[in-house]
Amino acid sequence: MTDDLDARELAAIDALPLGWSRREIAGEPWGVTRADHADGRATTLTAERLGGHGYLSANIWRTAAGVLLKPCEIPAEQVHDFLRLLAASPIDGSAPESPTSSSRPVTAPEGAAPSP
Repeated sequence: MTDDLDARELAAIDALPLGWSRREIAGEPWGVTRADHADGRATTLTAERLGGHGYLSANIWRTAAGVLLKPCEIPAEQVHDFLRLLAASPIDGSAPESPTSSSRPVTAPEGAAPSP
């Protein structure tokens, strides 16, 4: 499945540091890892809810045709929801802004294995 990312979602990814970082997303602690490949033309994003269930993984490809989202074994909408919440979450620990879209909490998809 292929899906386009909007500018706000892409900015949320680009604002993440390379490697692992801890982020508060919708009031929940998450460990988020960003790895860039092919001189920045591809990004792997993984996130795990710390102390609970929730995991996602996706690849982002920056091509001449646009920026494409390739989620790994989860629905694309779940990644979009996570990125909207990530965009609304503060980087510096200040109070978060409200998301402009109707986002729902990101949870493990039904039938998926819980995070280790």
